[in-house]
Amino acid sequence: MSLPQLNRRLVLEAPFRAPDGAGGYAEIWQALGEHWAEVRTRTGGERSEAGVPVSTVTYNIVVRGAPYGSAARPMPEQRFRDGERLFLIQAIAERDPEGRFLTCFAEEEIVT
Repeated sequence: MSLPQLNRRLVLEAPFRAPDGAGGYAEIWQALGEHWAEVRTRTGGERSEAGVPVSTVTYNIVVRGAPYGSAARPMPEQRFRDGERLFLIQAIAERDPEGRFLTCFAEEEIVT
């Protein structure tokens, strides 16, 4: 297995509930740190939501490994940000037996 080319800097973000001042909360995204990553396209498709076409592309995003429980280890329901682009993490798997790299299965939605 060849080593991944970690040539894109992505920001890992997690959802956070912040009080809205009226007894409720607003969900905001908080940056946890940066990762150098290899981003590869898997599949793509289009569907309609409320009459609006939405393009969905799935990706394999490879980052350096981190131990379980570490804030640096990506988790499902978190996301990577690349400027204005957002990649929602669906699942995580070790890429190699030693756990040196992780593959994050992610999805990007674009309203067209």
